Amino acid sequence: QVQLVESGGGLVQAGGSLRLSCAASGSILSFNAMGWYRQAPGRQRESVANVNRGFAPTYADSVKGRFTISMDYAKNLVYLQMNGLKPEDTAVYYCNAAKTTTNTNYWGQGTQVTVSS
Repeated sequence: QVQLVESGGGLVQAGGSLRLSCAASGSILSFNAMGWYRQAPGRQRESVANVNRGFAPTYADSVKGRFTISMDYAKNLVYLQMNGLKPEDTAVYYCNAAKTTTNTNYWGQGTQVTVSS
């Protein structure tokens, strides 16, 4: 069973930075895609940043130029570097991994990010 564990969330002032980490229980090379999603209270979960194997990362318009997704294949980690944080970035952030061969999605438990104004 694949496990994804997020860390790095917290409380930060507007304009600050955080780096989220997602640790996978197995090789992240086994996934076709990995990414970060977020869900704010009363809102649907939305995609923030994604990497499909062999393609450049994609970002939500709201975070372009501020957030960067990266992978450490040796350590089976996925990062989300968040700079220039805004109060509207406040949400629970989830790590996602997908295997298209089995049409399976895996989710972490989420990590809270709160940005104060």
